[in-house]
Amino acid sequence: MTAHPFLGVVLHSAGGFAAGSFYIPFKKVRRWAWETYWLVGGVSSWIIAPWVVGFLTCPGLVDVLRSAPGRAVLWSYLFGVLWGVGGLTFGLSMRYLGMSLGYALSLGFCSIFGTLVPPIAAGRWQDLVGTSSGRVTLLGIAVALAGIAVCGRAGMRKEREVSTEVKKAAVSEFNFVKGVWVAVFAGIMSSCMAFAFAAGKPIAEHAVALGAPPVFQNFPVMIIALAGGFTTNFVWCLALNIRNKTWRDYGGTVKATGGGRFERLPGAAVAVNYLFSTLAGITWYFQFFFYGMGTTQMGKYDFSSWTIHMAFIIVFSNIWGLAFREWRGSSGRTRRVILAGILILVASTVVIGLGNALAIAK
Repeated sequence: MTAHPFLGVVLHSAGGFAAGSFYIPFKKVRRWAWETYWLVGGVSSWIIAPWVVGFLTCPGLVDVLRSAPGRAVLWSYLFGVLWGVGGLTFGLSMRYLGMSLGYALSLGFCSIFGTLVPPIAAGRWQDLVGTSSGRVTLLGIAVALAGIAVCGRAGMRKEREVSTEVKKAAVSEFNFVKGVWVAVFAGIMSSCMAFAFAAGKPIAEHAVALGAPPVFQNFPVMIIALAGGFTTNFVWCLALNIRNKTWRDYGGTVKATGGGRFERLPGAAVAVNYLFSTLAGITWYFQFFFYGMGTTQMGKYDFSSWTIHMAFIIVFSNIWGLAFREWRGSSGRTRRVILAGILILVASTVVIGLGNALAIAK
């Protein structure tokens, strides 16, 4: 299949938009505990959507998975489990830092580890630094990391400038110190999804050999990797449901404000909670729907997809953060800094696309 790096960049931008937007429907959920709406959204994003898309795009999906290389299946699943830990704590970083700062810090570390570790582990580092196309690609990655750093800088300026009352008005559970620690851990663990895709390449190749269109080859890998992520999140959310007695949320019985009493939500309110939690999950899944296709278009340096994906997520999450007034109370200079970070990230995707295009042209 002929690669088209700039088409890949466009597909990654669509995935970044989905990932940068998925948390918005959760804002419409009322009176449910975090672990409840997170798990409901997770069922649709980690189980239902991958299987539906897989059946629609991959002929003989069950046979592909049944006969796929066992080692690839195992490692893709295990990396998915580790990624699930990152995804779990990533949701917490949104609670404590908001969309703009939470995304910037978490995805900064996620980008570094998820982009550079796979090619180094595969012994491709010399190929990167020894060719002009490889050096341009690495330059684009460096520009992306610079953009992430600028976004993080804007977040720290905001932390110093904005009062606690204003921050909590936009992010009700704002806690900078706790949020930073959670974001760093979440970013490192979330990079394991890049490793899951790398480990699952034999599965993708097997799918193509059995008739799957090359552009859809990563969808069977997603089923396995996301199942690993679901395992982690299911265990943790269910444990919280039991500990906090929030398992009643699923049936519409929630804790009353204050005391240990419980009350029944109206049926319409329960339906709305399920609707928006499911919508958030499906929106989240579409990040990897487009990421999986975009990776197939990047050519020789397909590992750079991870950087592009992270860059667009940060771009769109910060745009949403500005739209939801999370930067209210910060100075004009700080807002200009965050806008500069967004522009740098957009520029980095063009440079990375150029590096991949140069590799194909040779």
